[in-house]
Amino acid sequence: MVDLTTMGQKAKQAAAQVAQLSTGDKNQALIAMAKLLRNRQDEILKANAVDLENAKAMPAKFVDRLKLTDQRIEDMAQGLEHVAQLNDPTAQYDRGWVTLDGLQIMQRRVPLGVIGIIFEARPNVSVDATALTFKSGNVVILRGGKEAIQTNECLVNLLRKALANQQLPMDAVQLITDTSHDSANALMQLNDYLDVLIPRGGQGLIQRVVKTASVPVIETGAGNCHIYLDRHADFEMAKAIVVNAKVQRPSVCNAAEKLLIHQEVATKILPEIAQALVDHGVELRGDERARQIVPLMKPATVEDWDTEYNDLIMAVKVVDSLDEAIAHINRHSTHHSEAIITPELGRGQVFQRRVDSACVYVNASTRFTDGGQFGFGAEIGISTQKLHARGPMGLGQLTTIKYEITGNGQIRK
Repeated sequence: MVDLTTMGQKAKQAAAQVAQLSTGDKNQALIAMAKLLRNRQDEILKANAVDLENAKAMPAKFVDRLKLTDQRIEDMAQGLEHVAQLNDPTAQYDRGWVTLDGLQIMQRRVPLGVIGIIFEARPNVSVDATALTFKSGNVVILRGGKEAIQTNECLVNLLRKALANQQLPMDAVQLITDTSHDSANALMQLNDYLDVLIPRGGQGLIQRVVKTASVPVIETGAGNCHIYLDRHADFEMAKAIVVNAKVQRPSVCNAAEKLLIHQEVATKILPEIAQALVDHGVELRGDERARQIVPLMKPATVEDWDTEYNDLIMAVKVVDSLDEAIAHINRHSTHHSEAIITPELGRGQVFQRRVDSACVYVNASTRFTDGGQFGFGAEIGISTQKLHARGPMGLGQLTTIKYEITGNGQIRK
């Protein structure tokens, strides 16, 4: 197995250097990374083709995450350039004050240090994570899944080369090439070197990391997301939002998995919304009342209400009230993203206050839960916990605070 202790030591050394870089140096390096990705696009696609060939037996939703195209490489390059344009959170003080003893206290943003990322079949995570950790003054140790190992190795080698070309520490980004469970477990126990570990992937991976890791973990990702159509919901708006949230990219964590609908409008609008979903290839699974309205639905099981499909599947439930919808969501949600469709904004605000999720929408698709859409640039993940960070995690969420205190000889009496 790879020597993670050595990787950790190199990461710590690089972290001390990266934390002191100027914003200009970091931005220049990110732009150099983007340029190299574009110049070596053929090399990246060739490596990705090997991974795709090895992934033929995988479900289509995983292959979609794994596959790179000219446009997806361009998107990664543009993501690096966009992060270079964002404000540097470590180049600022949050606030300052003088105490009664005459001490000047300044609160400033500082990097977290060495960040570990465990992720599955999305090679773009290698680039996004590098961009955000580097710009915020951190370094990263990446551990991707075996399905994307060729692509990840190619991408990380190019990112490291770009840093070396700028005379900056290559070990600001390292990739664990051993994709065994042993290497993942070892990373979760790298207490002497890792400051925080962030899992990116499905519920199984996230829960394994949360239960196994002895290093601090930021829980991210799993998205059993709901859309609730309230009484008087506008039909055209409801149909457009539900279809977008389910089918635009069903394999991602902010895709809607469940549709709840108020019994006052279910008979009127559910048949057409169901047909629109079916026309896009969605398999519908309904409770008894939903199936009475749309018999083509398969019966929903108890397990369906807690399942994140990441696929063209959606479960549908008819509810009697706003209160029932909220109670169902809070019981079954992964606390990621939920939406209500209603013309009554007061009821929308009740939904936003009472639903216990990181992102709660009124009259908009859950697909907007994304660092780029929120204006954060590329994101490190969507935090579904409440400590330190919640929701899309951009640059600011990869920093902590430090107090700098200056006196002129004060002693405490």
